[in-house]
This record gives sequence, C-alpha cells and structure tokens, in this order.
Amino acid sequence: MVREICLLGNPVLRRKCETVKEFSGQGLRRTIGDLVDTLTYQRSAHSFGRGIAAPQIGVARKIIFINAEEPVVLINPEILGKSRQLMTLWDDCFSFPGLLVKVKRHVKVSVGYRNEKGEKKRFDAVGGLSELLQHEIDHLNGVLAIDRAIDSRHIILKTELKKLTSGAESCYQL
Repeated sequence: MVREICLLGNPVLRRKCETVKEFSGQGLRRTIGDLVDTLTYQRSAHSFGRGIAAPQIGVARKIIFINAEEPVVLINPEILGKSRQLMTLWDDCFSFPGLLVKVKRHVKVSVGYRNEKGEKKRFDAVGGLSELLQHEIDHLNGVLAIDRAIDSRHIILKTELKKLTSGAESCYQL
C-alpha cells in the first residue's frame, strides 16, 4: 500500500528505530510491501527516488528499501566500514521536498544487514550507492540530511539552486 511520507517536523523522523527481531511476521512483510509501493509511486509521480526508510512512512523499525542498481531490502543495516575519502554532493529527501542540502559522505561503505529471511548479508557500495546507503541508514538513527549540512549556507530550495546554476535572472550575485 502506498503510504504518506512523513515530513520534516514529524517526530518519528527523529526517533532511533527498533531492531527487527522477528522475520516471519506479517508486520514485517506489510512494512516491506508498503516501502516498495511507496517508493514505486514516488518514482512514477515525481521521477526521482532511489531509496526509502521505514520511519519515512511512520514505522520506527530498522528497514530500508533501495532500488538503485537492483531492488534490495536491508533489515537492521549498519555500516561496518567506510573509506577515509569523502565526496561532497547535494542531497535531497522525500521528507523535505523542495530542499537540497550539501553534505559530505564517504565514497565507499560496507554495510552488514539481514535480508527478509533473516540471513546475514554484506553490501559494499561506492559513489552514489554509498551516499544513498548512508542517507537511509541515518534515517534509522533519527539523523536527517539537514543535520549533515556542511553549514547553514548549504541548505537551499531546489528552485533557487536551479536559478543559480542556470544563469537565470535572480537575486544572486555570482
């Protein structure tokens, strides 16, 4: 079922999520299905979105669904290792549509998680996929991209960044 996205200010986005302990229950399957349906809807309606975390649909459990290179459900994910090398990029989020935040993220991460059957897995990611996993895992810990902003000057409306980078007439002095 497509669920409403919890927006910035909703307290569930700031909660540290509960670890999933039961892998055979209907609740887990329902949450995973809702994450898949909601991300699929967001992608079709807004033409963006590679991942979603359970708190974004109001469920404070450690579950992520990503659909970047291929669809993957990560349960109880944790970063096991990360590169020293960082990348800087503009990050966006379903929970604060219209905003972009410039953040620094690790170029590479290794993530341990469990699949839907409870089996232990490991995922090594580089570049954009690494950034995505860091972003979604942050959600499970009550951390939002705005908390990772380089500084307060690096939070901008998407419409204003577009004006700034397109050379359109604007209030910015370049």
